[in-house]
Amino acid sequence: MSQTKVTPISGFPEYLPGERIVEQHFLDVIRETFERHGFASVETRAVEPIERLSSQGEDADKEIYAIRRLGADADEEGPGLGLHFDLTVPFSRYVLENAGRLTFPFRRYQIQRVWRGERPQEGRYREFTQADIDIVDVGELPFHYEVELPLVIADAFSRLPVPEFRIQVNNRKIPEGFYRGLGLDDVAGVLRVVDKLDKVGPEKVTEMLVGIGATEAQAKACLQLAEIATPDDTFVEQVRSLGVEHPVLDEGLEQLAAVMRAAAEHAPGLLVADLRIARGLDYYTGTVYETQLVGQEHFGSICSGGRYDALASDGKTTYPGVGISIGVSRLLGKLLAQGSVRASRSTPSAVLVALNDEDSRAGAMRTAAALRSRGIACEVAPAAAKFGKQIRFAERRGIPFVWFPGAGEHGDQVKDIRSGEQVDADATTWAPPAEDLLPQVLTVPSD
Repeated sequence: MSQTKVTPISGFPEYLPGERIVEQHFLDVIRETFERHGFASVETRAVEPIERLSSQGEDADKEIYAIRRLGADADEEGPGLGLHFDLTVPFSRYVLENAGRLTFPFRRYQIQRVWRGERPQEGRYREFTQADIDIVDVGELPFHYEVELPLVIADAFSRLPVPEFRIQVNNRKIPEGFYRGLGLDDVAGVLRVVDKLDKVGPEKVTEMLVGIGATEAQAKACLQLAEIATPDDTFVEQVRSLGVEHPVLDEGLEQLAAVMRAAAEHAPGLLVADLRIARGLDYYTGTVYETQLVGQEHFGSICSGGRYDALASDGKTTYPGVGISIGVSRLLGKLLAQGSVRASRSTPSAVLVALNDEDSRAGAMRTAAALRSRGIACEVAPAAAKFGKQIRFAERRGIPFVWFPGAGEHGDQVKDIRSGEQVDADATTWAPPAEDLLPQVLTVPSD
């Protein structure tokens, strides 16, 4: 067999054991928080019909990985499948297929991998993990759910070693009505351009808007709208001062003001009404969210979503919903790259059971079994080397305790290899300190 050089593939992150412990901690906390708020877990297939995936906006076409059997004949007609690029589109299909077996309003969470054909860069991956929550109902969905979702995210982040963050909120009806009031009919096109404001700046956005048919004055008004951001409902007065009128604009201002007033009561200071937030996907119809790390806004959103009224519809019944998604891989990639979080050790083992010689392995395995039966993760030394070598092995693995069978006058002893303290111990009663039982995720202070 010929030797093939192993090379990394960009955009497909893989974690070392210690990093994986951090990731699992994040996923566990997020899952527990979602369940605490009454969201039920679902999992959907990895593929969807390309036709359904590609109907979600111009950018979606560029991001879809198509699936084709390697050994397929050139003229073989397949179903046209692609890997899902988010979890909302497959969830909408899931709702339609299972509507008769779901209880509405249906509260769902989903933590899965997704795939996007993007150019890999900081925070942008081709394969990554998202953690979504959505609430869908039949026919109508009250706006109070649009307030609830960011509160769930705030609860999750408060239990994680996440830096200060800010949730920005807008309503798609505000820019839509504003653009129509200006005489701009290509609403989707203008939204996609304005959504790039943080990436390319106002001059480039103006140039792009003119390029799709806007006048200089219309482009200037679009930028003035995007500059409005308030921690309360005073954005309404600022929009009105721009002198643009349209019924859809009125509806959007009323709905976003209601969200901000409710948020002020339940989570003051958490939300900021930021009218430049648009979201790139076409299925959003109402409130939209983006979440940024304070002082690191250039990195972009780590958590986003919004309301969609028509994504799930069978032609007779519509299931409007609102959802928000944590970019778990995106957030973790940033924190791990900064070195701001780490695991206290790279293995779940709290104890290494040492070997006096190979003949004592059976006894060591019984000791390990006794510890494991009481919830203490442990492993037996790989070889009966000198004790010093076995201790160094534990140090390299980050295992805090080494168990020495028969080392005491009346039985076994256990050693904390960090402090050097060694005491008598019984595998049926001894336990490590609570902080050593499982690996801990630690926050590393910045210099």
